[in-house]
Amino acid sequence: MNKKQLTREHILTTAFAIASRDGLDSLTIGELAKAAGLSKSGVFAHFQAKENLQIAVLEFAGLQFMARVIEPTRQVEHATVESKLRQLCAQWLAWNRSFQGSCMFLDAWKDGAKSDDPIQQALANLTQRWLTYLFRQIEKAKESGEFLSSLDSWQCVYQLYGVYLSSHLFMSLALETEDHQRFWLGIDDLFRQWRA
Repeated sequence: MNKKQLTREHILTTAFAIASRDGLDSLTIGELAKAAGLSKSGVFAHFQAKENLQIAVLEFAGLQFMARVIEPTRQVEHATVESKLRQLCAQWLAWNRSFQGSCMFLDAWKDGAKSDDPIQQALANLTQRWLTYLFRQIEKAKESGEFLSSLDSWQCVYQLYGVYLSSHLFMSLALETEDHQRFWLGIDDLFRQWRA
């Protein structure tokens, strides 16, 4: 990596930490410059606008999600797709917990935002990739005979995401246990329904 690339990586790492703590909307070039030990003009030269910075941070967060959630699961040999999905769920929860009980992707989502909003488009693309990855796992389990072939795979993804969102809400209201018992009971119920 050359100096410019290293500086950009440093800026994005710092921005990711700030956005994870305070939310993507709180991220400003001035605050970021101060936290990264750079001048405002130095940070501005890399992104030219707050919106570009926020999109770059979302893309960086997507790479971090891949590294922390998907890659560790891919590196393990799983006897079943259910086992793989369980590890994905555990990594997904760990991702959420690493941001003080809040997920940057969920916090940045704005219902009713304009469809051409570049930040919301970037967020939608990242979320769609994750949902599609989960969809593919369920399809594999159906093809192997592990899950019922009659399952609607997108409905299964919908149910998985619903359990995750419920856990997120319950944690924020202190209605979930530290070891996420409600989440895992919900996941157990889904797998019982899906198994062939």
